[in-house]
This record gives sequence, C-alpha cells and structure tokens, in this order.
Amino acid sequence: MKTIIEPFKIKSVEPIYFTTKEQRIELLKEAHYNPFLIKAKDVIIDLLTDSGTSAMSSNQWAGIMQGDESYAGSPSFFRFEKVIQDITGMPIVIPTHQGRAAEKILFSILGGKGKYFVSNTLFDTTRANIEFSGAEGVDLLCEEGKYPTISAPFKGNMDVRALENFIVEKGAANIPLCIITVTNNSGGGQPVSMQNIKDVKKVCNDNKIPLFIDACRFAENSYFIKIREEGYADKEVSEIARELFSLADGCTMSAKKDAFANIGGFLAMHDEKLALNCRNLLVITEGFPTYGGLAGRDLEAIAIGLKEVMEENYLHYRIRSIEYLTNKLIAAGVPVMQPAGGHAVYLDAKQFLSHIPVDQYPGQALVGALYISGGIRGVEIGSLMFGKYDDAHKLIPAQMELVRLAIPRRVYTQSHIDYVSEVIIEVFNNRKEIKGLVITEESQMLRHFTAKLKPAE
Repeated sequence: MKTIIEPFKIKSVEPIYFTTKEQRIELLKEAHYNPFLIKAKDVIIDLLTDSGTSAMSSNQWAGIMQGDESYAGSPSFFRFEKVIQDITGMPIVIPTHQGRAAEKILFSILGGKGKYFVSNTLFDTTRANIEFSGAEGVDLLCEEGKYPTISAPFKGNMDVRALENFIVEKGAANIPLCIITVTNNSGGGQPVSMQNIKDVKKVCNDNKIPLFIDACRFAENSYFIKIREEGYADKEVSEIARELFSLADGCTMSAKKDAFANIGGFLAMHDEKLALNCRNLLVITEGFPTYGGLAGRDLEAIAIGLKEVMEENYLHYRIRSIEYLTNKLIAAGVPVMQPAGGHAVYLDAKQFLSHIPVDQYPGQALVGALYISGGIRGVEIGSLMFGKYDDAHKLIPAQMELVRLAIPRRVYTQSHIDYVSEVIIEVFNNRKEIKGLVITEESQMLRHFTAKLKPAE
C-alpha cells in the first residue's frame, strides 16, 4: 500500500520559533501550569485545538476577496445560506460569529431552571451555556465509550436505554432538547453511527423531544459511517451527511472546525417559531440576521470550506493521519484512546500517570510535561475541565482523564506528527518523574481556560 500523501500543496508558510527545555520550564511556571496562558509564539507544535486553526485553501482566500460587506441582504449570506441548506436540508439558517454564540442563543431560549438537556456527551462551552441558563446537561454515553483502550467502531454513540430511562425519571416535558455531538469530542473524538441517531430519533419522536445535532465535525463523522457502518460504503459523504441531518430537527455548528474557517458558526432548523425567537436574540447579541456577527468575507470562506471538507481524498488523508499517530503510540505501549478518532489523539492520562491521584489532575500534569519536553501544547479533558465539587468542596471527578492533542486541518506535515510521537513516547518513558498539580485560582465556569495551578506538595 502506497504512502497516503497530503491532498494539497503548500503555498504559504509561517515560521515556528524554537525554545529550549529550560526556557519552557520557566514559561510554564509563568503561565501557572495552564497551557491556555502560554503565548502562542512560545509553542513549537500547537495542538491545543482544531478550532479556527485550519489552513484555508486558495479558493477560500479568493472567496474572501469577493465577500460583500453590505449590512443587510449581502449576496455572501445567500451563498452561505444555500450551501448549508443543501447539506442539511434545513430551510432556516442563522449565522453566528462562532458555535458557542449559536449555543448561547438556543439555550437562552429553551433553557431554564428545572430543565435537562440530554446528550451523548456535551462539550465544555455547550455545557456552560446550558448551565448558565439554569438548566442541567446530562451525558448518556454508551458503555464502551467510557473505556479509552477498548476498541469499538462507534464509541461516540448515545446509550438509548439510558435515554429512555431518563425520560421516564424526569419527564419529557422537562427535556426541551436532545443533542447528539458528531463526532463526540469529549468522548475521544469518536463517531456516532447512523443507526444510533435513528434509534435516538425514534425515542425523541415518541416523547415529542426535538433532536439537534452539534455538527462541528459532521464530515468526519459521515466519513466514519462510510468506512465503518454496513450499507454506506458506496455512498458519497454528502449523501451520508444529508441523511444524518434529515434525522434532526435542527443543528448548531462551529464553522471553525469542519468548514476550515478561522471564525464563524450557525444555527439551522425547521421550526419557524423557534427561529423567530432565535433571530430576535441574534439581533440583540450578534447582528442582523444576514450577517450574524460575521463579515461577508467570512461567510464566503465558510461556504467554500463546507464543500471542500466533504472531498473524500481529504477525509481519507485526515482520518488516516490521526490513525497514523495513534498506531505509533499503541506500538510504544502508550495508553491512548482506541480506535483513532477523527480530529485528535487522546491520551489516557489516568493510565499514563497512574501514580497521580485524580484530585491532582493527571491530565493537566501530562499537558505540562509534553510542553516542557517538546514544546507541544495540548489540552486536558478530564477533571479540571469537567470536574465538580460536592457540598464539602471535595472533587467529583470526570468520567475519564484525557489529554487531547487536536490536529489542525491542513497545517502540519508527517514530520511534525513524527516529532509529536517521539515527544509523547519520551514523556511516557519518564512518566514517574511527573508530579501532580493543585488549583490556586479558578473561575466558577469554564475554569480550565483561566485556572492557575502549582505543583502538589
């Protein structure tokens, strides 16, 4: 089998600035052991997120020059709208400046105290916007998805039986929305099967609960369905995506992921009444309904990117590149989420640093070790991000302690990925030297963005 090459050529480059290990030790200390507080120029390989960090194509840059900046009724909006309508089959398209803005609008309208939003797994900003409304977000991940090193084709699936039981327990009237995240970011970038979405949809229909898709990585999930689910091998990714969206009443999307854009997002739906309320709030918080906090040039870039992301040569390369890094780590004995996900490699910090208790945040400790060893910036997806406190202020840990290394789209080459694997393996071989961390300062919500930590005594 021939080497799978990048399905693009590099036309423009930006420099990487190198630091020494000694410098990085001091830089991490100055950043209070939080990678979000490290300056980007001091990072060698930045895998903090795949959101807004993609390399745009020459066609997208050309589209930016054609962007129409009219305040109302821009032709750029109508091109944006038509592409999304064609992909999703949803007639109502509401642009926002990014995905969390769409979430803020949606949950401000549907949320409130005493309400529950159920999901396969909610990501951090989604959960925060739900909780900010006074409601509660509930994750109902399938059983196999809770074990990082167990391999299964669709570990992002929702537990349908748990969904049925939760509806009986809380009452359908108290559940304004069910949300399926594709792919399941907090659950290791694992895909959701079409059958699972159909099963969830049936339960939702039976209980008159609307189903929305968190569609940040819809193309990657659709490609996984093509290669892993029976009956889809001969279908185009665009066909699979259309079927996926046909099962939903609406969707939110951060276009900073599977649209290759540096900014942007949208809400799409069928419900005219809900859309009216969303647009009213949009005008107050984002902008006029035909730009929604975006410049015309961004609307153009998103419309072009949404088409490019469904090209199968790209998706084959994208999924295989994540698998390539995952397999190198498995071969070295590194505990890593299996099988490979769509946009990131997830290290199992609980196994990787088994000597560090969860209340000393092994994921965050591992993130720091990767930065010190090789200048790699990742993010903890564990008890720092999702942990809660009980009434005695004792940590209620997250289900899993993961470190996500999110690979920006069309940015890094194979040699960069080889370097990443070498650093991870080096850290793994010296893992007993790594110490835990304790929080010295934190915010009430989304604490992982700004928290300050120090080494545990």
